[in-house]
Amino acid sequence: MPISRRDFLQIGASGSALLIMNSKAKGGSSLKASFDVEETTVVEMQKAMTSGEVSAKQLVETYLSRIKAIDPKLNSIIEKNPDAVMIAEQMDKERAAGKTRSPMHGVPVVIKDNIDTADGMRTTAGSLGLVDAPKPKKDAFVVQQLRKAGAVLIAKTNLSEWANFRSENSSSGWSGVGGQTRNPYVLDRTPCGSSSGSGVATSANLTAVAIGTETDGSVVCPASINGIVGIKPTLGLVSRSGIIPIAHSQDTAGPMARTVADAAALLTVMVGHDPSDSITSAAKSRSIDYTKSLKEDALKGAKIGVMRQYFGRNSELDELMESNFEELKKQGAELVDVEFPHFRKFGDDEYEVLLYEFKADLNKYLKERGGRHNSLKKMIEFNNHHADESMPYFKQEIFEKAQEKGPLTDKAYKLALMRSKFMTQDEGIDLVAEKHGIDAFVAPSNAQPWLIDLVQGDSPREYVGSSSIPAVSGYPNITVPSGWLNKMPIGMSFFGPAFTEPKLIGIAYAWEQASNARKKPGLMPTYS
Repeated sequence: MPISRRDFLQIGASGSALLIMNSKAKGGSSLKASFDVEETTVVEMQKAMTSGEVSAKQLVETYLSRIKAIDPKLNSIIEKNPDAVMIAEQMDKERAAGKTRSPMHGVPVVIKDNIDTADGMRTTAGSLGLVDAPKPKKDAFVVQQLRKAGAVLIAKTNLSEWANFRSENSSSGWSGVGGQTRNPYVLDRTPCGSSSGSGVATSANLTAVAIGTETDGSVVCPASINGIVGIKPTLGLVSRSGIIPIAHSQDTAGPMARTVADAAALLTVMVGHDPSDSITSAAKSRSIDYTKSLKEDALKGAKIGVMRQYFGRNSELDELMESNFEELKKQGAELVDVEFPHFRKFGDDEYEVLLYEFKADLNKYLKERGGRHNSLKKMIEFNNHHADESMPYFKQEIFEKAQEKGPLTDKAYKLALMRSKFMTQDEGIDLVAEKHGIDAFVAPSNAQPWLIDLVQGDSPREYVGSSSIPAVSGYPNITVPSGWLNKMPIGMSFFGPAFTEPKLIGIAYAWEQASNARKKPGLMPTYS
């Protein structure tokens, strides 16, 4: 039965604000009549908790109430944390005793359900084949970082099953465990993937902030299509251990938030050296406070490379981007048109690498996780044996192609990896940035989202996405809400060389302050 906009907005209104009506804080002091969590930032939450206006427990209970009221229409949450309120109470006790762990202390967060937690929640990647798998032996390193910082994990989010790496005909945001996630602006439009639930939950104010994961576009696309900020960090800045993999040469977790400041605060606590993930050795010198990069004048004097190679497929998007570029100039940026010599030439090599690494990396993860379905081959068999439940809409062609690949010592894999990195790093971002003295590149993050179609799968027409060059290179990428087309949010991406997060965050923040494009769902009319 179709969902009417009126029903959706009525449900949203019923849970739009926390209602701390006439409640009493510890010690008997009165709280303010209400504390509205909609569009509230991490800094504002910290001030409210410090002043006693609200507690972490009350924030958590509010978001859980919003999830109960609103999420049945969105399907962004796959499981709530049964320990969330208890953890929040502990954070409140610490604060009352004078201990605040970090700027994320007591702040509610949701994470994608391909990130291990050794708690009362499952880790399934959306697959029915992992529902009965043993609990992970320990938290993923990034979850350890969150807990150490005092953040309160309230739920896990739905996703494109297996991070959208099971079928070439999949519907983004659909999983066997969680069903179909929906865009909070227009319910029949895609939320994009694979971190669909994290993007939707954040946009719909079902959480303060969220964590997604990306191999190519899985943070940037759902962030931009759902009207929020997403950061895909440099490979090696955030540990990959305890995250169900696609490919170690591109995988990373990243923060998703309604503002650049919130994303920077979350990134700050995510970064860290993990002895079990050698690539994070560089993070030892990169563990800084990224909120210090939030400067409103960061665009002044910045030299930005304009990626017009993404133009020509969507005239409305091109027109919006040109308008945004003019605003960048008004804010003091110098814009120069640039071209990448291997633009759109590395896709076949990227796919070959992902197939090889998926088989090797997933087999390693599943073996360590244990259980009956402890290899890619056994997962394929599980899906075949439970096809009606696991594959009601699309199959597992990608699984089958990956299973046919040999070991990572194969010449075909090594050559594909070398070529893809060479085209996106050496003769890609590094070459073009050095040639033009570029501080950051700018490109449209997305075009208007397509209709959800469980029969045909994702079939966008005139769609534009710019995630692949920074994804394959392993370099940072930030998307920021930057306008509207056909009642849907449009994001703009800033990306650059390795470990330039501080510079990119500054530029993204300055642009955010100038454009002020974010609007919460419910403000825009729906399609028919």
